[in-house]
Amino acid sequence: MDSTAPVQSRIDLAVTGMTCAACAARIEKVLNRVPGVQANVNFATETARVDYAPDAATTEALIHAVEKAGYGAHVKNEKSRDTELKEHADAYRREWRRFVIAAMLTAPFVAQMAAMLVGKHDWLPPWLQFVLATPVQFWIGKRFYVGAWHALRGGGANMDVLIALGTSMAYLFSVVVLFGGLQQHLYFEASAMVITLVLLGKLLEMRARAKASSAIEELMRLQPKTATVERDGQRIEINVADLRLDDVFIVRPGDSVPVDGNVLDGDSSVDESLLTGESLPAAKRAGSRVFAGTLNQQGLMRCVATGVGAQTALAAIVRLVEEAQGSKAPIQRLADVISGIFVPVVVVIALMTLAGWWLFAGNFAAGLINAVAVLVIACPCALGLATPTAIMVGSGKGARAGVLIRNAAALEQAGKLTTLIVDKTGTLTQGKPALTDVLALNGAAETQVLAIAASLEQGSRHPLAQAVTAHAREHGITLQTIADFQSVAGKGVTANIAGEPAALGSPAFARELGLALPEADIAQLQRAGKTVVFVAHCGKVHGLIAIADRLRPSTPAAIRELQALGVTPLMLTGDNALTAEAIAREAGVAHWQAGLMPQDKASEVQRLRAGGQTVGMAGDGINDAPALAAADVSFAIGAGADVAIQAADITLMRDDLVSVADAISLSRATLAKIKQNLFSAFFYNVLGMPLAAVGMLNPIIAGAAMALSSVSVVSNALLLKRWKPLNAGRQELGVERNLNTGAL
Repeated sequence: MDSTAPVQSRIDLAVTGMTCAACAARIEKVLNRVPGVQANVNFATETARVDYAPDAATTEALIHAVEKAGYGAHVKNEKSRDTELKEHADAYRREWRRFVIAAMLTAPFVAQMAAMLVGKHDWLPPWLQFVLATPVQFWIGKRFYVGAWHALRGGGANMDVLIALGTSMAYLFSVVVLFGGLQQHLYFEASAMVITLVLLGKLLEMRARAKASSAIEELMRLQPKTATVERDGQRIEINVADLRLDDVFIVRPGDSVPVDGNVLDGDSSVDESLLTGESLPAAKRAGSRVFAGTLNQQGLMRCVATGVGAQTALAAIVRLVEEAQGSKAPIQRLADVISGIFVPVVVVIALMTLAGWWLFAGNFAAGLINAVAVLVIACPCALGLATPTAIMVGSGKGARAGVLIRNAAALEQAGKLTTLIVDKTGTLTQGKPALTDVLALNGAAETQVLAIAASLEQGSRHPLAQAVTAHAREHGITLQTIADFQSVAGKGVTANIAGEPAALGSPAFARELGLALPEADIAQLQRAGKTVVFVAHCGKVHGLIAIADRLRPSTPAAIRELQALGVTPLMLTGDNALTAEAIAREAGVAHWQAGLMPQDKASEVQRLRAGGQTVGMAGDGINDAPALAAADVSFAIGAGADVAIQAADITLMRDDLVSVADAISLSRATLAKIKQNLFSAFFYNVLGMPLAAVGMLNPIIAGAAMALSSVSVVSNALLLKRWKPLNAGRQELGVERNLNTGAL
C-alpha cells in the first residue's frame, strides 16, 4: 500500500429541499467542486454520499456548500434515523393539508370545465376566478417560488423554476386581461390546477418512495426495544441500547433476540427467515449462535451477548443495504448528465414556442399557453427517480432473501454475468470435511501419523486442518510441541518436531520435497473424491490421510439454475485432478481446473475477462480473496472468512450456492425495471414537449401528465416487490443451515 496516498473519510448527508433530479445534479456538482471531494447525490433517498480528504475539506465546509446552493443538509447517523422518519411523516401531513386546501379552491374550476362540455361557458365570474386562483398561486404555491429562488441564487435551475415560471405566466397574463379589460380568455384555471396537480403528484410520489425505502425500516423493526438480563442474581428488563458485551440475557418463547450472542443453556428453534430468507427454523442449543432480530419459537434460552449496537449482524445488514441504496448504478450516468442541463434547455424551448406562435401565427395568447404547457410537462422528476427507486427496492428485496448487495454497480453487473467461477471447498461442498482414512507407511503406527499431522495443523483454521485436529481430539491423541513452523500457500506446512523435520501437505508438495509416495494408493483414494495429504517425519513419509468433504445437497440444483440463466459454472480448486473430477461430476459442473494456487485463480479470472467474458467469483476462503477482488462481481458465502466477505461485492447470508442464482435473477429483474423506467421517462419528455409546443396539450393536461410520470416510475419500481427467490423450495432440499453472519 502506498503510504503517501491521501486518507479518505466518508460521510452521508441528509439533504433537504430537493424537488427533482436537477436539484440532485446541482448539489452533486457543487460538492464535487470542493477540493478533495467525490460526492454522489441520490434524489430518491435524499442523501449525499461524500468521500473527502480531511486535510482538504471538513464536514462543516460540505454542509455550507450545500446550503450555499440553496438546500439544507445535516450529517446522517443512527440517532437521526427516527428524527428523519418523524420529519418525513410531518412533511407528508403538511403537504396533504396544502393539497386539500388547493383542491377545494380549484374545485370550482373543475366544475366550470365540466359545464363547458355541455355548452355553458364563463360559468365562473372573472373576479371569482381571480379570488380563487390567487391564494393557490402565492400561498399554496409559495414553495415553488422559494425553491426557484434558492436554485437560481445557487446558480442552478430545477423543477420549481419550471413550475413557478409556467404558472406565473398563465396567472399574470390572466390578471392583465382581467384588469386591462382585454378581450382574451382567462387562464386562472390553468395556473391553479397545475399547482394542485403537482401537489397531488408529489403526495403520491412521497408515498411510493416511502414504500420503496421501507426495507431498512422493516429490518430495524426486527430488533426489540427491551431485553431481559441477569444483573446481581436478578432478572431485570432494560433498554436494548443499554446492553453490553458479555451481558447474560434471557430469550423467552415468542420473543425476538435482542442482540447477537451465544447460547449458554436451553434448547429451542429460532425463525431466522426475516434475516436470512431461510424459511425453516434453525435449531439452537448450548454453544449455538443467535442473532438480533430473529424470533425464538419455543423453549427458553439463556445467552451471553457477543455483539451489541452497531456490532450486530442486523446492524451490518442495515449498513450494507443503506450503502447499496445510496450508491449509483453506471446506467444512471446518462440520466445524470441530462438532468444537469435539462431545465435551461426546457426554458429555451418554451421561449422558442412563445416566439414561434407570436411571430409566425400572430397569436400571443396561444404561444403563451403552449409555452406554459412546455414548462409544466418537462419536469425531470421521472428521469431522476427511474434508477434509484429500482435500486432501493431491489437491494431491499435482496436483503430479505439473504443476498446483501454492497453497491448499485454490483447489482447491475451481476445480471450480465456469463461465467461464474466457484471454489470447491466450502462453496460446492459443505466446507466441513471429515477424516475418512489413515494409511500408515514405513512401519509407523496410525496413532503416530495422527499425532504428527495434528501437531502440525494445531494452529490452522483451514477446514482440512480442522478435520485432522478434530479426529485427533476424538481419539485422545496428545499433540507435540513444534518449532520453526512454516506454511507454504496452497501446498502444505513444515516444522520441527522433537528436533527433526516434519511436513504435511499435498502429494505434489511431497514430490517437491523429494519424498517417495505410494502413487497407486493415492490415486485410489482420489478417485473416490477424497483429498489426500501426506505426513512425513525424519525425512520419510509416515502415512497418508484421506479427507472427504460432502457436496452440499443444494449444489446440483444451483448449478442447473445457473446454467438455465445462461451462466457457465467453472470450478477452480487447489485440490488434485482426480478429486476435482469426482466432485465436478457429482455437482454437474462441466468445466473445471485443479491444482491451482490462489494467484492462479486470479489469473484465470483476468484471462476470461480479457476474452470478453463477464466473470463472477463465488468463494468463502482466504485463498479466494485474490480471485474475488479480480472478478467483475464477487460473491462471498456468509459463513466464510472475514477477508473473503470484505473483498466481495455481494454477500450470501446462507451457505448455499443457490443464492448466487437468486442474486443474478434479482439483478436482471432490477435492471429490467431500470430500463423500463428510463425508457418511459425519456419517451414521456421526448413526446410530451413537442406535443405541448404545437398546442396539442394544454397546461392542465400537461400538469396531470407530469404528476403521473413520477408516480408511474416509482410504482413500476415497486413491482419488484413481487420478485421471488428462485430457491424458494430450498427447505425441501434438506440444506443444513450454518448461519454465521458475524463475519460481517
